[in-house]
Amino acid sequence: MIRATLAAVILSIGLGSSAMAHPKLTTANPPAQGKAAVSPKTLRLTFNEPVMPNFSGVVIKNARGQAIKTSRPRVDPSDNKTLIVPLARALPRGLYHVAWHAVSTDTHRVSGQYDFTIG
Repeated sequence: MIRATLAAVILSIGLGSSAMAHPKLTTANPPAQGKAAVSPKTLRLTFNEPVMPNFSGVVIKNARGQAIKTSRPRVDPSDNKTLIVPLARALPRGLYHVAWHAVSTDTHRVSGQYDFTIG
């Protein structure tokens, strides 16, 4: 009886930790704190688990704090872990700030930010 109870407790701890995981940003393109020679057509943010595009997105601002227009985010159909955010126009040379938020398929919401430079 004690062994069965102990096994149940250990199993529930292991399952609980995986069920409480949150999506983590693993890569970004343009890269975080990186430099791109030319303006990208899209931002690509890849997470460690699938994200829901209807509840995820970014706000991009230039060095003066002006928001950059983007189109509706979508996920890469080949993996559902990469959020693709089309840019409405080419970005001129300069510093850009990205504030992102993502909701995973298990409904956990996370957010973060990073900068990149064009030019």
